[in-house]
Amino acid sequence: MSLSVEEIYETASMILYQNLDIRTTTLGVNIKDCIDSDFNAFTEKVYRKISENAVKLIKEAEKLELKYGIPIVNKRVSITPISLVMETHNTKDNYVRMAKALDKAAKDGGVDFIGGFGAIVNKGLTSSDRVLIDSLPDVFAVTDRICSFLNVGTNVTGMNLDAVNLIGGMLKKTAEKTKDAIGCAKFVVFVNAPEDNPFMAGAYHGIGEGDMTINLGISGPGVVRSVVEQNKACDLTQLSEVIKRTVFKITRGGELIGRELAKNMGIPFGIVDISLAPTTSMGDSVAGIIEAFGIEYIGTHGSTLAIALLMDAVKKGGAMASGNVGGLSGTFIPISEDQNMIRAVKKNALSLDKLEALSAVCSVGLDMFAVPGDTPEETINAIIADELAIGIINNKTTGVRMIPVPGKKAGESVDYGGLLGEAPVMKVNSYSSKEFLNRGGRLPAPVTSMRN
Repeated sequence: MSLSVEEIYETASMILYQNLDIRTTTLGVNIKDCIDSDFNAFTEKVYRKISENAVKLIKEAEKLELKYGIPIVNKRVSITPISLVMETHNTKDNYVRMAKALDKAAKDGGVDFIGGFGAIVNKGLTSSDRVLIDSLPDVFAVTDRICSFLNVGTNVTGMNLDAVNLIGGMLKKTAEKTKDAIGCAKFVVFVNAPEDNPFMAGAYHGIGEGDMTINLGISGPGVVRSVVEQNKACDLTQLSEVIKRTVFKITRGGELIGRELAKNMGIPFGIVDISLAPTTSMGDSVAGIIEAFGIEYIGTHGSTLAIALLMDAVKKGGAMASGNVGGLSGTFIPISEDQNMIRAVKKNALSLDKLEALSAVCSVGLDMFAVPGDTPEETINAIIADELAIGIINNKTTGVRMIPVPGKKAGESVDYGGLLGEAPVMKVNSYSSKEFLNRGGRLPAPVTSMRN
């Protein structure tokens, strides 16, 4: 892949002035080969494999940062879904002990987070899955870098409502056991979760993957916003073309670094995730792109159209640039991690209902939003189920990362600082769907699943 002087200059400008970066490089690690009947030996093997390879990831990633001058903001590890390897050790105490070993491996290896402490429960729950879910509040209370996920459905299997009904109670316990409910920010529930997602909290090393792989997540909302602002007279078709060309350039740079990193580590390169992911830094806002389109505040009428336009252009630009696009690849619209999203909630321009509508055309779903701490667990489950139903019916990945903050009411706020930002507490519908949720069972797969 050759790069012209003009492209290098343009990329340098993006880095210096528009917050372009490699948002995350995630090392996927298979830990099935660590299984041992002796649990102490098992945890020691897992610790060694994670920590040693994490050190290599940090070393090689830092070399490439110096070589190319592009920041790699987060270095992370994802593992085989933990419930799969804990079947013969599935006690609550053992899950907590394993979490501590993984947390120590992440710290000693120097990575920011370790994902995969979760389960795939599309059609049912094993005893190991149930113990895992029960252990999560204690896991989050005693670890700093563990991230967890559940995949509760696919468009082929439908959605496991029995699994969803376990989540509200778990989140409320996690909220009570962790400061400002921070543990809830490390858990995401999905349908159609990709096996090669490099972004936390939902990253895991899929069972279809090899022993190790490098997956890269690029992000450039500041770059996209800049080109949108430079093209105020464009119609929607022209605007899409401008965004496509920009994402194409960003993706080329990301793949170059991902492939070189994988080569230097002697492992296969996986995918480039081309998601636009915001940070709390000024100008690094996905909502800011939407507002640059001509929307006064994200959440007002026209916002869903704008998100749809952005999503489509991002996917087309990335697909033109790489044959290895994967993960989530689209647009993150978290509340707490995006300054313009926070502002829109505080202005009452963006409600939880409108956020759900926006998620119908974005990749990620309801992300990093806070609700009152006294929200009933059945209502939490219903919010999750509503969102995931969108993913099932529309054959897309959808997830929920929700934070019920103890003692907080709608209109108040909790400030996490750093990457997680500030979460304004959003109003929740006060009426109940408890009886409906208590029916349990499984949402049948839609007719689109019958493609064979």
